[in-house]
Amino acid sequence: MDLSHSADESKVLIINTGGTINMIFSQQGYVPEPYFLTETLHSQHRFHDPLEESLFSHSSSLEGYRRWSSSGKASPTGHSFSSREPSPSRGGAHANPYQALTLPVRSCRPIGIPEHLAPQADKVLPRQPVCKKVSEDVFEAHLPTLVTPRSTGPGGNSKRIRYVVLEWHPMLDSSNIEIQDWIRIATDIELNYPNFDGFVILHGTDTMSYTSSALSFMLEDLGKTVVVTGAQIPMSQLRNDAVDNLLGALVIAGHYIIPECCLYFNHTLFRGNRVSKMSSYDLNAFSSPNFPPLVNVGIDIVVNWHDVMRQTSLRRFRSHKLMSPHVATLRLFPGITGATIRAFVAPPTRGIVLETFGAGNAPQRADLMAALKEACDAGIVIVAISQCAKGSVSDAYETGRSLLQSGVVPGGDMTPECALTKLSYLLSKPELSPAQVRALIGTPLRGELTLPESKVPPSLSQPASIDQSLDNIQGVLSQVVRLSTPPSARTPHIVVSGTSAGSDARDTAADAATAPWSWTAAEAAATESALFPFLVHLAVSRDDGAGVRFCLAAETEAGAERAGVAVGGGFANCLDAASGRAPLHVAALHGALASAALLLEAGALVHVRDALGHTPLYYAARQGHEALVDLLVKAGANLSGADVEGGFVGVAVKKAMRAHDEDALRIWKKAGADVVRPQV
Repeated sequence: MDLSHSADESKVLIINTGGTINMIFSQQGYVPEPYFLTETLHSQHRFHDPLEESLFSHSSSLEGYRRWSSSGKASPTGHSFSSREPSPSRGGAHANPYQALTLPVRSCRPIGIPEHLAPQADKVLPRQPVCKKVSEDVFEAHLPTLVTPRSTGPGGNSKRIRYVVLEWHPMLDSSNIEIQDWIRIATDIELNYPNFDGFVILHGTDTMSYTSSALSFMLEDLGKTVVVTGAQIPMSQLRNDAVDNLLGALVIAGHYIIPECCLYFNHTLFRGNRVSKMSSYDLNAFSSPNFPPLVNVGIDIVVNWHDVMRQTSLRRFRSHKLMSPHVATLRLFPGITGATIRAFVAPPTRGIVLETFGAGNAPQRADLMAALKEACDAGIVIVAISQCAKGSVSDAYETGRSLLQSGVVPGGDMTPECALTKLSYLLSKPELSPAQVRALIGTPLRGELTLPESKVPPSLSQPASIDQSLDNIQGVLSQVVRLSTPPSARTPHIVVSGTSAGSDARDTAADAATAPWSWTAAEAAATESALFPFLVHLAVSRDDGAGVRFCLAAETEAGAERAGVAVGGGFANCLDAASGRAPLHVAALHGALASAALLLEAGALVHVRDALGHTPLYYAARQGHEALVDLLVKAGANLSGADVEGGFVGVAVKKAMRAHDEDALRIWKKAGADVVRPQV
């Protein structure tokens, strides 16, 4: 089976660090079993249906189900099981005749057996992939892929998710996770970033929120979906939460570009640095008390696009591979002394998360305040958060203001896990002084804290009235008319207005007599939502900066209260229903450099692919728009999906070589294509 038909497939890398999801019950209790999870996923059609022969692949219509049920594949004695691919663990990697069903995966640690230690090809140990060392601390192995049945994603597009499981050896209980393991995860994501559309991290639940918080900071300028998940009950048990959690995480990572490190549990996707574990026995184990979920998975998958962060910097993705270990958490308690504080902040400690009472209060004893001030004056960064799960620290009380006067920095509504990992991240950057770290603690870097109301622009907290919505629609229509009219036909100037010139369009007496219904705010906003996607695509195709700014400004002014104006991914990422193209695709096709820059500044996704599986970078290179290629590459774009695996880039490069088109070859090389000139 060829992987080149990737227009209707997305690729996801699962990094399996361990945790309850991998465990089987033994005399010593639950223990992780190597390769158990991969074998189990291979045996279940909901996770692996390469030939589309399962019920899930034929249940979209009654006719399809009847054809499937009468074909014999619905029976265990039919052809379905004999026609499936061999298990990726049975007989070893070399025993799999479906060599096209592997993908190269890289890791900073050996994957399975290093190549020079592997037995002969016909004697490969079961369950062991064979890896080779490609450079210092970089190892590569071709791992077998699994593929889900088709599922419906954004815009009603049906897609399969092809994925690979990179399993750690040994697998870790999450209570044993350390800083070096966070760095290992971040590094493995970076090594495989160009080749996969999304990433799922399997992890134990006890420290999952620490890992999701740490990764949210370490994965800098992230442009793809990263989901951390696990289970309270192992996959090996008949009744478990592992199936829903893993399948939900796969679907979100494969179908949606949510460029954040997230945590998925119990049908809910949370921002990774906003969540804490609240229960050791409930399936609803995690909560985000101070921030709403990013995605709610019910009958429908509802993405709260207004709350999803967007990458607006023109920088390529990189993983930060250093975290300071010299941080700690101290929980205040009645009777705590200054001596305890001094002992806690002794070298080599550089940062403390201080869990305070209520809204940021602390005992007012002189020895305690003196110890805190001494530590702050010595360059130790102390961050105050609340012991309450819900709420924020403030200076509303005198007992809270005295902490701030001592040099303690307010941490807003950050969770303890987030505050600790953010502090570790900032202190690991040698270019930052303690004063700069203190300033950044109160600055949202990855959406980890809520700005105080005094810092929120008034327009974001004021809902729009119906009259304002109607005025906005008038503005939208004016822009649509202006851009839709050919330049030669723009005289006389057309003005869209609610009234006719020189006369009243509405009879107020008749209105009073008939009491007509006026528009609701929801109706007005819905009309705006229908018009803006068309307008932004039209404006970008003309490279009309004024039109693009109008759309982006309208979305910014809408704010969270104007949910009716929300478009999936925002106006900068709204898809054309026919082609599946985002505005950035349109800019790439037309060489609209100015519009592309505006879109990227507004959070346009450089990794988005259209219905044919192509990225904006592919179209920009194919059309020869060199400046636009430079801009997209600077923003982190790379050729992927159908661009490379479908052979389109290779064909374009060969065509340019035959035509001796040096300009085209230079542009393709800038885009990242493998331009190898033939030996003369």
